[in-house]
Amino acid sequence: MNHIQALQFGFKTFLKVVPWNLRPGLVISLRLSASSMGSKRTISSSSKPISAMDEDKTESKRFKPVVKENGVESVSVGLASFKNNPETIEKMTVQELRTTLRSNGLPAKGLKSELVSALKSLVEKMNGESSQAEEEEDQVQNVGTVSEVRKSKRTSKQSRLEVNTVQVDSKAVTTKKKLSVESVEVSETICVKVDSKVELSTPRNEPWTILAHKKPQKDWVPYNPRTMRPAILSRDTKCVKLLSWNVNGLRALLKLDGFSALELAQREDFDILCLQETKLQDKDVEKIACLIDGYQNSFWTCSTSKLGYSGAAIISRIKPLSVKYGLGIEDHDSEGRLVTAEFDSFYLVCGYVPNSGDGLKRLSYRTTEWDVSLSNYLKELEKSKPVILTGDLNCAHQEIDIYNPAGNKRSAGFTIEERESFEKNFLSKGFVDTFRRQHPGVVGYTYWGFRHGLRKTNKGWRLDYFLVSESIADQVHDSYIVPDVHGSDHCPIGLVLKL
Repeated sequence: MNHIQALQFGFKTFLKVVPWNLRPGLVISLRLSASSMGSKRTISSSSKPISAMDEDKTESKRFKPVVKENGVESVSVGLASFKNNPETIEKMTVQELRTTLRSNGLPAKGLKSELVSALKSLVEKMNGESSQAEEEEDQVQNVGTVSEVRKSKRTSKQSRLEVNTVQVDSKAVTTKKKLSVESVEVSETICVKVDSKVELSTPRNEPWTILAHKKPQKDWVPYNPRTMRPAILSRDTKCVKLLSWNVNGLRALLKLDGFSALELAQREDFDILCLQETKLQDKDVEKIACLIDGYQNSFWTCSTSKLGYSGAAIISRIKPLSVKYGLGIEDHDSEGRLVTAEFDSFYLVCGYVPNSGDGLKRLSYRTTEWDVSLSNYLKELEKSKPVILTGDLNCAHQEIDIYNPAGNKRSAGFTIEERESFEKNFLSKGFVDTFRRQHPGVVGYTYWGFRHGLRKTNKGWRLDYFLVSESIADQVHDSYIVPDVHGSDHCPIGLVLKL
C-alpha cells in the first residue's frame, strides 16, 4: 500500500468512526479572521455544563493547534481521526507526520520513529483529557442546576458584561450590567454549580431595602414593605385604613407628570387621607375641594399669617361626626397646622408640627409652647375617645430614626431638646409610636432632603408618625411606610386599625 492509499484509508476510517457533527477531515479546517477574534460574556441556562463542540474548542486552546497562513489563523482538527485508530499513524509518510505535528504546534524534526512517537503521545494525551472531561460532566449532571459562565475582557475603555439568563430552580431571571475595564485578560470558561435559590435584588429601584446608617446596630435591618407587612385582613374584619403624607406643596404635586391622586387612592385603597404642608390659600381650596372621586368629605386649614405656607387637610370617604380646626389657641392656630375629625370610635388629628428652623430660632417655641399645648389638647380629647395623631411631627426620636445621628445633634428635628420633648409630651403621656412598636429594630425613613439626591442612597429621617392612645394600640394591624411614592421630600405612611 503506497502513501496515497494509506492516506485515503485513514480518511475513510475517520468518516466511519467520527460522528457527523465532528467530521472536519484532515484537510478541513476552521478559519478565523484575526480581526474578528473575541468573545462575549454569557450565561447559559442549559442543564448540560459543556457541549461537545465547546470541548473541542477548549482542547484546541490547550494544545494551541494554530498555524498562520497568509495572515489567517487556521485551527486544524485532524487529530480526531487518530483517536480510535492510532495504528494509522504508523502508515503515514514523514512529510505527513511533520505537517500534522506542525499544524498542532509541535516540533517536527527527527527520524520517522521519533515523529510517530511524538504524534502518538499527543493523541494519547487528548484521549486522557477527553475521558477526564467526560467524568467531570457526569459529576456535574448529578448536581442539579448548572450555569455556564464565560468571561472575557477586551482592550477598550468600556467593555460590556452581559448576563443573559440565570436558571435557578427552573425559574429564569434576566439582568444586565455594565462594567468599565482597561485591561486585557485571556478568555476563560467557568462552570458554576447552584444548589439553592438566588434572589436578585434591585437596590437601584428600591434603595430603602439597603441598610443606610452611620452607626447601625447588629440587629438592625432595613424596612422592606414587600416582606414586612402582614397579610391583608379579610373582608369580614371591620377596619379603617389611614394614609398620611407631607406633600410639600399640593399645587406643585398635582402639576407633576405621572402623578394622579386618584391612582394613589385606587392603589392604596385608604378610607382617610391626611395631608400636611399643602401650602394652599383659601382660594386654592375652592378649586380642588373634591380632590379624589369617591372622597366627598374634605376639610382644609390654611395659614393666614403667612400665605402659601404650612396647611393641613383631612380627605375622607367616611363622613365624620364633627370637625375642628387648630388647638383653640390663637398664637398657634394662625399657621393652619391642625385638623381634628371625630369618628364613631376615635378622634383623628392631622398635624404639621412647627420646624425649629434655621439656627434653631423656633426651638424654644416648639418645645416649651407648641408641644405642651398639643399634648394637653390630645389628652383632653382622650377623655371621651381614643386618639390617633398623625402627620409630620418634625422629630427623629431615636438614633435609629436618622441616617447620621452624630452629625445632626444640633440640627432641627434631632436636637436633644426636641427628642426629650417628644418623649415627655407624647410617649410618656400614653401615646404609642405604632411603627416602632411593630418594627423595633427596623430602619425606615420617611423624609430625604432634596439636596445631593439623598433619597437614592436612602440617607433619610423618620419624621412622620402614627401615634395612638394606648387603649387601641393592640388594634393596630399594620403601621407601614410607602417609600416608592414620589413627588415630595417625604413619602406617605399608613395605618390599618381594626375596629
